[in-house]
Amino acid sequence: MSAHYHHMCSRGIGRAVHIRTFDGKIHRGIIHRVSPNRVFLRPFGGHRGYGGYGYGWGGGFGFGFAAGIALGAIVSLAFIPFFF
Repeated sequence: MSAHYHHMCSRGIGRAVHIRTFDGKIHRGIIHRVSPNRVFLRPFGGHRGYGGYGYGWGGGFGFGFAAGIALGAIVSLAFIPFFF
């Protein structure tokens, strides 16, 4: 199943998504990048204390925060057509 989500996320880089995980958490944001086992989202409202332009996690320049979600933990993934 994670291979299916990996394919969907890879094709949806730059698009807004709504992701629900097995532990019941809901994540909304824009797909920033996809690794073999995680999808990284930029949250819509930024992240308090970490957002903004500057040094990101990992020491490079760019947007400051992208949340990583394990592909194996995803229960549902839906692309959303608009920002809210």
